[in-house]
Amino acid sequence: MLVCSCNYITDKEIKDVINALLDEDCWQLIVPAKVYHAMEKRGRCCGCFPNVVDLIIRTTEEYHAARHSTEADVIDYMSRLKQFHEENRRADIERRQKSHRAA
Repeated sequence: MLVCSCNYITDKEIKDVINALLDEDCWQLIVPAKVYHAMEKRGRCCGCFPNVVDLIIRTTEEYHAARHSTEADVIDYMSRLKQFHEENRRADIERRQKSHRAA
């Protein structure tokens, strides 16, 4: 089924890329931009991104169900995700606030 009409990308192509990314690191955070970057494409109108997110969720669930991921793996992933958020929060604090404008 055609998911992205701007780039003519099918759901099978997206699932193949997601599975390849999961094979590299099965607990990485996958977002539509990462999928498109791996396919050397870019989102144009981005109307397909909600469908791509649904495909990411379904494909990731199927991937982990087939590999019988354990509770310890999930906990490790959650700690890595929290660390990622902390690192990005520090970067946000270092940026200028919206109330500070350049002339």
